[in-house]
Amino acid sequence: MDRLAAQVGAALKARGMMLATAESCTGGGVAQAVTDIAGSSAWFERGFVTYTNQAKVEMLGVRQSTLDAYGAVSEMTVREMAAGAIAHSHAHITLAVSGIAGPGGGTPDKPVGTVWFAWALRHGDVAVCRYQLAGDRAAVRLQSVQIALQGVLDNLKNLSNTA
Repeated sequence: MDRLAAQVGAALKARGMMLATAESCTGGGVAQAVTDIAGSSAWFERGFVTYTNQAKVEMLGVRQSTLDAYGAVSEMTVREMAAGAIAHSHAHITLAVSGIAGPGGGTPDKPVGTVWFAWALRHGDVAVCRYQLAGDRAAVRLQSVQIALQGVLDNLKNLSNTA
């Protein structure tokens, strides 16, 4: 994890960019992973841990109507989380993650291990994807942190390829 977080930091620093996180099921795990890297204040701006729906609304501006219609674990919610993190920070890129880590809380439509991710650029698009992860609560959360960080790298590479 340290290697991946360091790669994210190097890529952000090389571009003069800052990262902010909007986390739910990971409980700040992404922010912890990046702040474990010495010097991360040069590229990590802030983190929002919005575990409840109320926190998503208050801190990130997620619309209550979105949560009512789609739930916290949905494409629409992570899109709004990522956009909210951009709007409420000075970051150039944000990531959002919301999922069902288990062991309870799953439904037939959204079983345990369902995790949605979004990455937003300040003056660009929002990329979104859904994963169905296996394992216990700790495994789902760890995989989610890795996917979130890898997504930052992938989005930065795509940014470079289109420039």
